[in-house]
Amino acid sequence: MIYLWASLLIVVNLFWLVLTALTLPGNWMMVATTALVAWWQWDEGMFSPWTLGALVVLAAGAEVLEFVSSAVGVRKAGGTRWGGVGSLLGALAGAVAGTILIPIPVVGSLVGVCLGACAGAWGFEAACGRSQKQSLRAGVGAGVGRLIATVLKLAVGVVIWIVVAVAAFWP
Repeated sequence: MIYLWASLLIVVNLFWLVLTALTLPGNWMMVATTALVAWWQWDEGMFSPWTLGALVVLAAGAEVLEFVSSAVGVRKAGGTRWGGVGSLLGALAGAVAGTILIPIPVVGSLVGVCLGACAGAWGFEAACGRSQKQSLRAGVGAGVGRLIATVLKLAVGVVIWIVVAVAAFWP
């Protein structure tokens, strides 16, 4: 019976991994689902506390990386703190808009979040009196930073998925 639960967990976590690609909190859903199964099947010894702790650390690290990535991209491109704020707000709005306006799974969300971060940083930099060239450079930095962070967060999600798959079948 434990192999049935392990197989089901891996399939559900694969769905959560797809949500990570859509810039949603799929890594945390994998951690939560795994913790729920671990709690439910605790007597079977399916997952150790060390494995669960490692999953939390991986997911938290990916979130921090994603959260600051566009702001770091703005700073590296010569932008200000306001550009970083604009990139964060723009990324949120862009993720929603991209998902609605470009109904291609993963692509719409990723394009939307990157363009939103770029537009937000560009708009806030321009509103602070920076030249169009400086503002656009900061916006491009934000968009590229956000793209890199999303790819890295997805890579961490794949690592989480593999760790859970291995630990579920070989405790």
